[in-house]
Amino acid sequence: MFRGIRAVLFDLDGTLIDSAPDLGAAADAMRTQRGLAPLPLERYRPLAGAGARGMLRVAFDIDPDHAGYEPLKQEFFAHYEACLTQRTQPFMEVDRLLAALVQGGLLWGVVTNKSQRFTTPLTQAMRLFDTAGTIVSGDTTPHAKPHPEPLLEAARRLGVLPAQCLYVGDDQRDIQAGQAAGMPTVAAHYGYLGLGADASAWGADAEVFSPLQVLQLLELP
Repeated sequence: MFRGIRAVLFDLDGTLIDSAPDLGAAADAMRTQRGLAPLPLERYRPLAGAGARGMLRVAFDIDPDHAGYEPLKQEFFAHYEACLTQRTQPFMEVDRLLAALVQGGLLWGVVTNKSQRFTTPLTQAMRLFDTAGTIVSGDTTPHAKPHPEPLLEAARRLGVLPAQCLYVGDDQRDIQAGQAAGMPTVAAHYGYLGLGADASAWGADAEVFSPLQVLQLLELP
C-alpha cells in the first residue's frame, strides 16, 4: 500500500508539534483576566487540534454559533499570537522521523488548518521545519480540511502526484481530506484526537502510536 511513496505530508498541531501548552495558556489567560479559576492543561489538551473553537469551548463552554463567540475568538487570537512559541515543542521522535525521511530521499511537508498568521512565525522559529518542502496553511487555498484542496496544493508544490503522498494526522478531518485527495492516510494516535474520538473508526489506511512507526510503514530504517 505504501510502495511508491515519494513524499510524506503531516498535520501540524498534535502530529508534529505539541502546541497544547501555548493554546491552553492563551485561553486560560482570558479566564484569569475575568476572575475565573485557571484550568489544568489536561482539560485543554484533547481539543487543542480544534484551535480557537476547542480552547474557547473548554474555557467558556461557548461554541461558534453563540452570539458572543466572535469577539472572544479575536481576543484568543491576540493572546495566542503573543505566546505561540513559548511552550510549544516537537513531539518526541519527530526530529528523528523527519531526519530519516530526508536521509531516505523522501520529501516532506505540512498541511494544517492553522492560519498563516500563526503558522509562519511558529515554523520559522523552530529549526525542525528547515527541511520542509512546503507548508500549506488553513488559508493558503480557498478551502481548509476536510476539503482535499490544501493537500492537492501541497502535492503540486512538491512536484509529486497525490497518490505518491502519505498523509499523517491526528484528526478525523485529516483522514477525510487525505482520502478525498487520493492519498494513503495514517491516523496518529499519539496526538490530540478530540474528546471521545475513536481514531480506529476513521478508516485510515494505517495507524501509528508513535512518530517513528511511520518509518516502519515506509520500510525505512
